[in-house]
Amino acid sequence: MATNFRTSVAPCVLVLCMCAVPLRARSGTTPNIKHIVMGRCFNYITLVNPDIRSDCEEIWRAFEAAVLRQASCNVAAEHYRHMFRAMPQTGACNRFLLWSKTRTLVQDYAAVAHHLWTLEDTLVGYMFNDLIWCGQQEHSDFNFGSCPEWSACVHHPVHSFWRQASKNFAEMACGNVTVLLNGSIEKAFNRNSMFGSVELDSLNPQRVHYVNIKVVANLDGPFIESCNGGSIADLIHILQTRGFRWTCSDHDRILTMLQCVHKPEHTACHTCTDSHSVNWQIMDKFWCAKTNLRSAK
Repeated sequence: MATNFRTSVAPCVLVLCMCAVPLRARSGTTPNIKHIVMGRCFNYITLVNPDIRSDCEEIWRAFEAAVLRQASCNVAAEHYRHMFRAMPQTGACNRFLLWSKTRTLVQDYAAVAHHLWTLEDTLVGYMFNDLIWCGQQEHSDFNFGSCPEWSACVHHPVHSFWRQASKNFAEMACGNVTVLLNGSIEKAFNRNSMFGSVELDSLNPQRVHYVNIKVVANLDGPFIESCNGGSIADLIHILQTRGFRWTCSDHDRILTMLQCVHKPEHTACHTCTDSHSVNWQIMDKFWCAKTNLRSAK
């Protein structure tokens, strides 16, 4: 489930924010943010998904109204209410892909599995992905000089934005939902992550038939989490308690092959002669051709 902003928020950080401690500063609002956002919006409704009937100007005005003339740590999710109303979107069932700590791989996976749909594929995710912003209470413009770390306070404008976007996306989910988690870290399922704290709680067991968990570790490890225990067992327990049906896989071949694109020499990538179905043979031929092409170079 967006972007560089999907990270955990530790309770101790929230305590620090409520005390009189200066916030750590990072770079300010992304330069030319209006041109970037508007350009992405027009590109999306014109080329990516022409069926969308949203007004890019109205979306931008609502975004400005939510952020400008507000203190950097005083923009709650509710401030974006009118903006999200200006960009309604629905997705087809069985396509929703949620993720945590697997940013690079999930982008490759969504690109190959065209039937899957991430938050970053929606209009709101497409428009604001990888951007930073904050306003100034004393001025009517964005703060291009310095914004606090997005996780430094409860109501940071970027954090609030992605929490609401993630909630909306998960509430839309229906049919079979896929969740991609990182098996090379402690707590692949983290209750403080955007998936664990927002998206999971927003899934509706009346609309979602199965939650299909895919745990993927780095080719070189470490191999810390799997379907057999650890935090994944905690996730499964939550799903069962809430009435979801689920599956779990920690040896997904497509995900391994996608990792092999970047490390074709790895021993785990020597799969060109190990096919048992027509679909896998087609994929293996494609992979072998890629490997041979790289070897020829």
